Amino acid sequence: MASFSSRSRTSSLTAAMLLLLGVIFMANLDMTGAQVGICYGMMGNNLPPATEVIALYKQHNIKRMRLYDPNQAALNALRGSGIEVMLGVPNSDLQRLSNPSNANSWVKNNVLNFWPSVKFRYIAVGNEISPVNGGTSWMAPFVLPALVNVFNAVRAAGLQDQIKVSIAVDMTLIGTSYPPSAGAFRGDVISYLAPIVGHLSYAKTPLFANIYTYFSYSGNPRDISLPYALFTSPSVLVWDSGRGYQNLFDAMLDSLYSALERLGGGNTLDVVVSESGWPSAGGFGTTSDNAGTYLSNLIRHVKGGTPKRPGKAIETYIFAMFDENQKQPELEKHFGAFSPNKQPKYNLNFGGHRNWDISTEQNATVSRKSDM
Repeated sequence: MASFSSRSRTSSLTAAMLLLLGVIFMANLDMTGAQVGICYGMMGNNLPPATEVIALYKQHNIKRMRLYDPNQAALNALRGSGIEVMLGVPNSDLQRLSNPSNANSWVKNNVLNFWPSVKFRYIAVGNEISPVNGGTSWMAPFVLPALVNVFNAVRAAGLQDQIKVSIAVDMTLIGTSYPPSAGAFRGDVISYLAPIVGHLSYAKTPLFANIYTYFSYSGNPRDISLPYALFTSPSVLVWDSGRGYQNLFDAMLDSLYSALERLGGGNTLDVVVSESGWPSAGGFGTTSDNAGTYLSNLIRHVKGGTPKRPGKAIETYIFAMFDENQKQPELEKHFGAFSPNKQPKYNLNFGGHRNWDISTEQNATVSRKSDM
């Protein structure tokens, strides 16, 4: 009897340990799955209403959203959803928010009036502003004051640890990207970026960066292979200072890290990938197979970090939730992970119990009342 009792206790203890390990494993799955969100763009005249969009995020276990402006219908639909939000300050508001009073009002109306029922994670002050881009250069002088003013408004509300305030840049600001260890910003944007990087370091806030391997590949297919851009290369293609690069995404992100280090960001300034995606039509190399391959590999890959910062999950936002038929040029209409009728275009997994089953989803009965 004694030996049976001992075996029973051992078996019970083993079962308990296995259960605990299972819980930890599932928690880690949820944590890594939550690293990836989707950008909710609204430039389409056939998109579902915001309440249905939020339900779609929840249905597919998409736990983070980038929202490009404080759309009131979307913010109200987000109440109580548990979805973490990166809220955008539109470029058109930057000049106005360079006035502290206006920034305080903006934060009150669009953040504090919804907090905490809406889980704001970040505020992105402007998107892809560049002092050397003719279309946005006039806005560049307003970015830093708007950034600081919005940060101060958030801090005055005591929320600076919960809601981080930053800006979103694109990779055109990089002057040297190869090899990644030599990454450096263009000389003519340093005076614009240096004080911004200094503020972000002070505020312990990541920089947001829109990183598209598609545009690098389509602009230079002679030197950049499709497998390297799609995460499907079977071996390392680039060696740099003892680091091996098997995909272009890591090389681009590490070149940005190197550029930030050269600008005084040190090894402490993180990068959140605020956009990344691949179009399914409209241009060179745009197929559904390529887009689905890129997105599914991106979701898996960002759990593990880059050669320069290994083992550190990369918070990433896929662009975009839907195909948006009012965007230009044609290529820009085909970045959606979903069609406007809410059907998934690809088999993707956001940390739930199964991949999206496209065949099952398309055979399901869905509401089409919002379609046009």
